[in-house]
Amino acid sequence: QLQLVESGGGLVQPGGSLRLSCETSGFTLDYYQIGWFRQAPGKEREGVSCISWGDGTTYYADSVKGRFTISGDYTKNTLYLQMNSLKPEDTALYYCAAKGSRKALQCAVNEYEYWGQGTQVTVAS
Repeated sequence: QLQLVESGGGLVQPGGSLRLSCETSGFTLDYYQIGWFRQAPGKEREGVSCISWGDGTTYYADSVKGRFTISGDYTKNTLYLQMNSLKPEDTALYYCAAKGSRKALQCAVNEYEYWGQGTQVTVAS
């Protein structure tokens, strides 16, 4: 029903920038929450940035605040994550995920139902 496909990952040097995209399909309602999560090998998956599709409320993890920007092109049903000033600790598999909810914006892994396949981001010199 709801499908998410990430793209834009790659290898970048510390201090560099990268933009991730998440193409969505199957939306039928306007109360979705959608966001970016990441997981490094041996580490727990964590919320990076999330947005309420309908009202634009956003959340950023403290570790990325001021460096990453989440946005959406609602006519294309595409979510973006602009990542600037990248650090080696940003290296991870990045996932796009979504859920249907009328609750206040949440960006916790266990709250999200629909997941993409992930795109790898590697920050190294």
